[in-house]
Order: sequence, then C-alpha cells, then structure tokens
Amino acid sequence: MTAIIEREDDGFVALCPDLDIASQGATIEEARANLVEALTLFFETASSSEIARRLHSEVFVTQVEVPVG
Repeated sequence: MTAIIEREDDGFVALCPDLDIASQGATIEEARANLVEALTLFFETASSSEIARRLHSEVFVTQVEVPVG
C-alpha cells in the first residue's frame, strides 16, 4: 500500500491513496502506525466488494512544477 504523510498544524496526516483511507498522529511514526491500524481494521471488516470498489490498482506519486504569480 502507498502511504503519504504530511504535516498538518501540530501533527501529521497519513493517507493511503490506494483505498482513500486516512489517519493522523502527533509524529510521523504515530501517524504511520495509526494508518496501518486503520487499514487493518478496514480489511478485517470490509466485504470483498467494498475492497474491490475502493481499491485503486495504479497509484502514481510524483511532483509537478506550477508557476505562481
């Protein structure tokens, strides 16, 4: 699974774009651990059709340059 973690205010937000599931934590490590927990709970409780519906099989993470001003 892909995880994107970014600072937000005084903490961090962790996003799994493969399934559109997010979590948060006070540190990068905590946000990552909370995301793993959220994903684990999702897989334990979601039906196979829900998993298939939400799963994005191809996720690309890249940077782009945008002119400002």
